[in-house]
Amino acid sequence: MVTAVVGLQWGDEGKGKIVDFLAENYDVIARFQGGTNAGHTVIVGDEEFIFHLIPSGILRPQKVGIIGAGVVLDIETLLKEIELVERKTGPIKGRLLIDGRAQITMPYHKDEDALEETKKGGIGTTKRGIGPTYRDKYWRIGIRVYDLFDEKRLVGAIEKSLTYNNHILKIFGGEKHYSKEEIISLLSTWREKIKDFVDDTALFLNKSISEGKSVLLEGAQGTFLDITFGTYPYVTSSHTISGGATIGLGISPKKIDSIIGISKAYTTRVGKGPFPTELDDNLGEYLRQKGGEYGATTGRPRRCGWLDLVLLKYSVMLNGVTDLVITKLDVLDGLDEIKVATEYELPDGSRTRDLPHDLEGVRPIYQSFRGWETVRGAKRKEDFPENARIYLDFIQDYLGVNISMVSIGKERHEIIRYT
Repeated sequence: MVTAVVGLQWGDEGKGKIVDFLAENYDVIARFQGGTNAGHTVIVGDEEFIFHLIPSGILRPQKVGIIGAGVVLDIETLLKEIELVERKTGPIKGRLLIDGRAQITMPYHKDEDALEETKKGGIGTTKRGIGPTYRDKYWRIGIRVYDLFDEKRLVGAIEKSLTYNNHILKIFGGEKHYSKEEIISLLSTWREKIKDFVDDTALFLNKSISEGKSVLLEGAQGTFLDITFGTYPYVTSSHTISGGATIGLGISPKKIDSIIGISKAYTTRVGKGPFPTELDDNLGEYLRQKGGEYGATTGRPRRCGWLDLVLLKYSVMLNGVTDLVITKLDVLDGLDEIKVATEYELPDGSRTRDLPHDLEGVRPIYQSFRGWETVRGAKRKEDFPENARIYLDFIQDYLGVNISMVSIGKERHEIIRYT
């Protein structure tokens, strides 16, 4: 069984928790794109873990975690995460594999990202150097993990990368200039610390699937941050949709058996960009505070709004979702009225249930639902208040996809099987 897990909104849907929950029944968990701009939060007992690179399921014993070729690797952050996990589980050599084709995020990539955001206006990135790293990949001047183990190739890659990136830093008005010697020294140090984890993970994954092992594919961010299908230009630099799993991991799409799409019971996004159902009022602030809606990576407050089924319907189509997971339903507890966008009014006055290519100027048309007291403490679907079930059933009927699980709290045990 091979299952992909993707976010259906603008990220922050709770993928880390769901992957950790599902990982109990899988042998291998593989991250397929993104970098340290993703923060996946997992809570085990009284401990909270935030992973930016290592797959969320690694905390479970005997599971193998894969960082695929489509990920951009901040080795400094990776080493901290390895240390964090090993304090909890013991050594993970042999349980964590990093693809040698993965591109390395360098210190100058972060500098460029920060300079562009502060001096050029930017698009609201996390300033973690993700965009510049992917840019260098496609310019063929990036540094790959495999390069660390070939001295001649490494020196050539550094020279090409530094020539370009030092020039970019100068254009952006940066004061820092990197020398070849300091970069070689830094990469040499990193090489020694990660050498035991490097492998051809595409080969490993395909062998594992052939041997009948179960594999869980973990995506970062969400569908509408996809570099192609997201709300461009306010997007990330990788393919966040389910098709990105095959690109980032080197497995055929024919080998994916199911695709789990995750959505909050409402909508959030971080950074700039259109957001039709945003609540820029006291109710939006209420959702932010009750839902703890602050970025796991940067701590930035998330923008909050009602659930948008026009967006979700398109997202379900793009990803080929077979199962839907709704998270943070408990955040809506106690509200008298809950709204859901079911269509848009366009600037010309017409209405549509199809997602337009431009979200600027659209006005959401809402359907209202009566609220409920609380879903906390529920152990099964039948324990939910009637109004909560009506709300969830409307969502799955509108989207044409069954809700398989609902999350009603932070803990592992607060995930309810719905169908």
